[in-house]
Amino acid sequence: MAKKGGRPGQKGTISIRREEVVEAGRHSGAWKVAYADFVTAMMAFFLLMWLLNMTTEEQRKGLADYFSPNNLLSHANSGNGQPFGGHTPFDAGALASDRGALELQPGPKPPQEVEDDEESDPASPSRSASQATPAPAVKSEAKPGLANTPSHPADGDQSASQAREPAVVTPASAPSTPDAKQEHEVRDQEANERKRLESAAAQLRDAVRNDPALADSAQQLAIDITPQGLRVQILDQERRPMFAFGSSTPNDRARLLLQKTSSVLMKLPERISITGHTDSAPFHSSDRTNWELSADRANAARRLLVEAGLPLSRIQSVVGQADRDPLVANNPMAAENRRIAIMVLRDKPEGQKAPAAEH
Repeated sequence: MAKKGGRPGQKGTISIRREEVVEAGRHSGAWKVAYADFVTAMMAFFLLMWLLNMTTEEQRKGLADYFSPNNLLSHANSGNGQPFGGHTPFDAGALASDRGALELQPGPKPPQEVEDDEESDPASPSRSASQATPAPAVKSEAKPGLANTPSHPADGDQSASQAREPAVVTPASAPSTPDAKQEHEVRDQEANERKRLESAAAQLRDAVRNDPALADSAQQLAIDITPQGLRVQILDQERRPMFAFGSSTPNDRARLLLQKTSSVLMKLPERISITGHTDSAPFHSSDRTNWELSADRANAARRLLVEAGLPLSRIQSVVGQADRDPLVANNPMAAENRRIAIMVLRDKPEGQKAPAAEH
């Protein structure tokens, strides 16, 4: 190759340049040793923390005393000075140790409790053993004139058999006095009566709900169980009265509700009380008041119940209370205060104690 700018016939000088690649020095492995020491130290630290967590307060105190320079036990080998009760890693037994775990052991019972348990439990082993052991022979004192009289074997066998018979335990729950027995019967009677009244209330609700003619009047019928008995109330609503204004003549809706009520009450044996209520709206005439109106409406409800089939002998009382017992106390003029309350009376109000039996 001709050198640039040289003579035409003259050859140029060829120079070869070689570059040697020098490899970098290899890293030292000292960091691996340092990292291994760090991991070992961390593992030992966590192992120490775990072992401290598995020991009790007494064991940690003994461990601290063992390594204390002022403790005489620290100059001996592990286990020789009996730290931790003299246990060493070379003790015979299972590898899993339960010295750091809590263990509950039943202690001895008081003597009185043991005796009570044995007496109250006929199936206890100690009682069975005592019953299985034959009773020792009773040495009878010699009487004058009967010193040489032999005892009858039959009498001895009978005494032994009587001694081996277990005592009859009377259950504590059984009524032992006439008063307790009478109270138990009264509670059962109240429960049965309440169940019967609740069933009658459910039947009356279903009868009104399933009647298409009374579908709109179901909300005007209130049924609840009181301490006095089953109460059925026929209420007025705004623009839906049961009686004409100031009148004791029931409309068709009230007649249907009273007929349904009578069909259910006929199945019950209890007596019945009927009460009429009004609102506080006064009469313009002084000859007639809410007292007369409430009593007349209650009496009209009685006639309808009897006409529907309810026996007249079951009517206990017909009362008019005017506006003295409002259903909505904060609004004496509310339509719900105008109502007829039919009470199925209990034989005895719920919660009242039975009279004491005469001895």
